[in-house]
Amino acid sequence: MKNATFFKSVFLATAIYDFFLGLIFLFWYSAIFSFLNIPLPNYPMYLQLSAAFVVAMGVGYYFVYQNMAGNRDLVKLGVVYKAVYSSFAIYFFLKGLAHIVFFWLAIIDLAFLLMFIWFLVETRQSR
Repeated sequence: MKNATFFKSVFLATAIYDFFLGLIFLFWYSAIFSFLNIPLPNYPMYLQLSAAFVVAMGVGYYFVYQNMAGNRDLVKLGVVYKAVYSSFAIYFFLKGLAHIVFFWLAIIDLAFLLMFIWFLVETRQSR
């Protein structure tokens, strides 16, 4: 596959990004929200469950990095995940219901989403 080295680097970058971003929000959400002047949620469990899911997705992207052809379906799941997060975060930001930090995280996820779609298109043609 052409661009294999590029896509490997994309999946490694995504793995690192999601894994550590998830860990940061899982364990230090209180400090982050305080720093950003965002009110803490009444039930932090929901935020922590979401953060744990982001960590799990980071692990999944590492699996893709290790074996892109064998874990192609995880990329499809990543497309869904990145599309859902990005669309909701941007929508809530535009409605004035989310901090700008979540908007910028959504923009980063949109960039990854586009690269995931590119990977799927390119690997579909070579399958």
